[in-house]
Amino acid sequence: MRIAGWALAFACIAGAAQASPGFTTADVNMRAGPDTQYPRVTVLPEGAPVEIFGCLSNQSWCDVAWGPNRGWVYGEYLAFDYRGARVLVPEYAPVVGIPVIGFNFGNYWGNYYRGAPWWNQRARWQGYAPR
Repeated sequence: MRIAGWALAFACIAGAAQASPGFTTADVNMRAGPDTQYPRVTVLPEGAPVEIFGCLSNQSWCDVAWGPNRGWVYGEYLAFDYRGARVLVPEYAPVVGIPVIGFNFGNYWGNYYRGAPWWNQRARWQGYAPR
């Protein structure tokens, strides 16, 4: 049991270390899920430094952190430096190995949005199917 606990702790640390630095290319909404219909968490200003944890398989939306905020940003508004050039995430995410991730509503909202103004509306959003 103790070994399993250490393995889990190490996996969590390793997962956190895999975030990739990036930035926003314009003022952009951070959402509570990978679609424009999810509640807005905050607005990220152009050039905001973000940590990119992963993107959906088509790189349309990415899970990012900006300061204390965590949420989803449309991939076309994210870029990073690659070999001396600034490149868009949808074009280069597979090249540099940004992880492909999914969206698990219950876990994600439970980890990041308890106490948010729209937390009590989660039943409305739990069954929502993004476009």
